[in-house]
Amino acid sequence: MHTLVQAVILGVLTGGVYALMASGQTLIFGIMRVINLAQGAMVVLSAYLSCTLFTTAGIDPFLTILLLAPLMFLLGVVVHRVFLRPLKAGDGELSLMVMFAVALAVEGVLAATYKTTYRSINATYRDESLELAGYHLSVTRLAAFGLSLAVLGGLWVLLHRTRFGASIRATVQNPTAARLLGVDPDRVSALGFGLGAATAGAAGAVFGLVYPFNSASHYDLIARLLAIVVLGGLGSLGGAVAASILMGVAESVVAATWSPAWASATFFVALLLVLLVRPRGLFGAQLRGAL
Repeated sequence: MHTLVQAVILGVLTGGVYALMASGQTLIFGIMRVINLAQGAMVVLSAYLSCTLFTTAGIDPFLTILLLAPLMFLLGVVVHRVFLRPLKAGDGELSLMVMFAVALAVEGVLAATYKTTYRSINATYRDESLELAGYHLSVTRLAAFGLSLAVLGGLWVLLHRTRFGASIRATVQNPTAARLLGVDPDRVSALGFGLGAATAGAAGAVFGLVYPFNSASHYDLIARLLAIVVLGGLGSLGGAVAASILMGVAESVVAATWSPAWASATFFVALLLVLLVRPRGLFGAQLRGAL
């Protein structure tokens, strides 16, 4: 029983990290109906940049987020303007190919710059843990979970308490009506894509602290993120958070009670089951406007 509870605690904390990464993915889909296959590559890119800032300038990985989030926001806006904006509305398949090409380009640049050796961000507190009622809580994962809550809370406030958030929600619900009300869907899409990339920037530093990574790590990562956003319901931010926690717990429990080798398989089993039983996910809406 102790092992099971410990696994659930670890899974909840890990789910918080997944939620941070998946929130950008589902935000972009909610606004643009584009599945960003480069989201994992952007997370890995941010992990490399955070690692570089930590090893060369001694900046704490969590503090590097203050630099990486704005940088990735700008990168996201540029990617939208250069690669996605020229596409016609409804070119879903083409946008998939374009974003996959972007992911491959990022992987190629990282492999040429950093080589393919696995790296990790070895901060002094990385292996420290707190003990509470006989259970251990990783300091890194606990801080990452708190960071995820803060970022997701900020994202909720932005979407529901600001004029820009109202423009985003209007675009999600009905782009034509939003345009008639004076909203520029192209501008909202560019800034929304930038926001999604900025969450990847924040998640990258956390990812580098928790997991070893190399330039090809985005393949496994994007597979997990897609399973999470499909399970939660494409375009549903709350669904992505719930699915992240659920999958984090499932992965941790399988690793602790069965075998770590089968832990990753939980994502693909969940993805197949959802697609067969409830294709719109646990919290997906049949109409636009799930955000």
